[in-house]
Amino acid sequence: MDPLTQGALGAALAQAVPTKTKNLGVAGGLGFIAGMAADLDVLIRSSADPLLFLEYHRHFTHSLAFIPVGGLLCALAIQYVLGRRWQLTFLQTFVCCTLGYGTHALLDASTSYGTTLLWPFSEDRLSWSIVPIIDLLFTVPLVTLCVLAALRQTRAFAWAAMLWVGIYLSLGVLQHNAALSMAKQVATSRGHSPTRFEVKPSFANILLWKTVYETSGHFHVDAVRVGLSPEYFDGTVIPKLDVTRDLPWLDAKSQQAKDIQRFSVFSKAFVAEDHEVPNRIFDVRYSFVPNEIRPLWSVEVSPTAELDTHAAYRTHRENPRESFGRLWQMLCCSVAGE
Repeated sequence: MDPLTQGALGAALAQAVPTKTKNLGVAGGLGFIAGMAADLDVLIRSSADPLLFLEYHRHFTHSLAFIPVGGLLCALAIQYVLGRRWQLTFLQTFVCCTLGYGTHALLDASTSYGTTLLWPFSEDRLSWSIVPIIDLLFTVPLVTLCVLAALRQTRAFAWAAMLWVGIYLSLGVLQHNAALSMAKQVATSRGHSPTRFEVKPSFANILLWKTVYETSGHFHVDAVRVGLSPEYFDGTVIPKLDVTRDLPWLDAKSQQAKDIQRFSVFSKAFVAEDHEVPNRIFDVRYSFVPNEIRPLWSVEVSPTAELDTHAAYRTHRENPRESFGRLWQMLCCSVAGE
C-alpha cells in the first residue's frame, strides 16, 4: 500500500487501543511513523544485482514474526529523538510503535503484491488482492478520521477509522469473489479449463478488475466490472514464457537464466516474453489498463552478455493521459450503468 495509507492505519490503531499515552495526537504520530517503517526494506539493494530489491521488498520486515522486533527498533529510534520531548516512557513508545508496525504487513497482503507474512517458517508470498495499492476512497476517510481523533482528543474517531478499514476490506473480498466468478464464467464460455486464475483490482478502485487465467500454455487477460451493472471487457492472449522456445540462445547456467527464474518465482510464473521488445520478460498480471498486456516492469536479457552478467531490470511508463482516459471510460460506464 502507499506510505500515507500505511501510516494512517498505523496511527488509527495506536489511537484506537487504550494505552497510557493520553495525547491521541502523540499516539497517532508514533503509530504513523511505525506504520510506514517496514518499507525501509527498499534500502536493501545492490547496483551489481538489480533484482536483489525485489527479493527483499515485503520480505522479513513484513512478516508477522518480525512485528515485535520492528516495533522495538522503531521505539528505540523514536524515543531518543521524540519520546523524551513528548514526555513518554519507553514502554509507552514501544506499545504505540508496535501497534503501528503491526498493521503494515497485513495491509500489504491485502493488495496483489506478494508479502512473506509467514517468514521465517515459509517463503511463500501471500497476496489476497482485495484492494489496490492506491485507493483514495479507502485512504481519505481513514486519514480524516485519524486527524479528527488527534484534534478532538476523542478515541471514537479512531474506532470509526478502524471500522471503515474493516468495512472497505470486507467489500474488497466480496468484489474479488464476484470478479473471480465472472472470470470463470468467461473461461467456461470459451470452452477453456484453466489451470489457475488471478484477479486483481485495477488502479485506485475496486469496481474494475484485471483477470488472468492460464490454459494450454497461454495467458488470457481480460477485465470485468463488478457491481449492480456487471460487464466484461475482452482482452488479449499471450503465450506463457518457454525459455527453450523463446530464448534458445540462453545458457541455462548463466546468471541471466538464474535471474529469469528469480523473476518468475517473484511473479508466480505469470511471465511472458514481450513480442514488441525481444528478450524482455515481464509479469502479465500488471498493466495500467486492466484488459491490456503492457508491462509496468520487466527484466531484459542479452545474447551477447557474459555468463556472470545479471539481467537488467526495467520500469516502464505509458502515456498517462491516454491510459487514464481508457481506464476512466470503463469506470464511467460503470457509474452510469449503476
